[in-house]
Amino acid sequence: MRDWFDSLQERERMFVVTAAVLLVLALFYLAVWMPIAKSQKSLATSVEIWSEQLAQLRPIVGKLQTQSGPRTISNESLVVIVDRTVREHGLANALQRSQPTGSNSVRVQFESAAFDDLILWLGALNSNDGLRVQTANFSATSSEMKGRVNSTLTLER
Repeated sequence: MRDWFDSLQERERMFVVTAAVLLVLALFYLAVWMPIAKSQKSLATSVEIWSEQLAQLRPIVGKLQTQSGPRTISNESLVVIVDRTVREHGLANALQRSQPTGSNSVRVQFESAAFDDLILWLGALNSNDGLRVQTANFSATSSEMKGRVNSTLTLER
């Protein structure tokens, strides 16, 4: 390669060197600069989207904090809390069993419960009564009953 380059005239050497430099610059631009620029643009767009979503959520958080007030945890037994709240959320017909599993936990079993109502009930239990899900098992019911699940939950205080 060196012999070939040395055999070229001065003008041809200048042309080959210029072409090589341009080729290296083009490869650098295509292989390094463009992917970095594309990634930066994508990240900037993501940050912008997250900022907009955060701005939309801030007023909602303020409303929730003023509406909910401080949480007071009752001294009711867990079975009584479960029974009361299940009735309030329209899940009484789906409740099969509610049994204490310790001083601070209870196992609850539902059959053919509306999934949406079950999740809303769990959220209310957490925010109003300080109960959280320790374990959960969900399984779909038969195909003609869409949106319904069988569930076994262990809740703890």
